[in-house]
Amino acid sequence: MLIMQLEDYFDFLSPDDIRIKGHRIGIDNVLDYYLDGYTAEEIAAHFPNLGLEKIYATLTYYHHKRAEIDLYLLRLKRSQEQHYQEWLANPSPMALRMRAIKVQRKKDMLKE
Repeated sequence: MLIMQLEDYFDFLSPDDIRIKGHRIGIDNVLDYYLDGYTAEEIAAHFPNLGLEKIYATLTYYHHKRAEIDLYLLRLKRSQEQHYQEWLANPSPMALRMRAIKVQRKKDMLKE
C-alpha cells in the first residue's frame, strides 16, 4: 500500500521556493488566489494543468502549517518588493527605452 505524505506533493527547492511537484508553479501562486477568495475549482481554471488534487494538497498544506506558510508568503512579498524597487532604481536599457517611448506617446497625444 502506497501512503503519501502531504510534503510529497511539493519540491522544496530552498526555504523561499516551494513548488508543486512536476510543475514550475510555486505554492504562493495558488495561495494568492485562495487568499483572494477563489475556490479550488476557480483556481483550477487558472492552472488547468495542476488538477484539483494538487490544488487541494496545497490548500491542505497551507492550513496544516498556516503560521509557517504565512511567514513564507510574507518573505516572498518583501523580496519581490525589494527586487521591484531595485529595478525602478536601476532600470535596464530596455526599460529606459520603453519609458522614453511612453513619454513620447503622451507628448504626441497632447499635440493632437
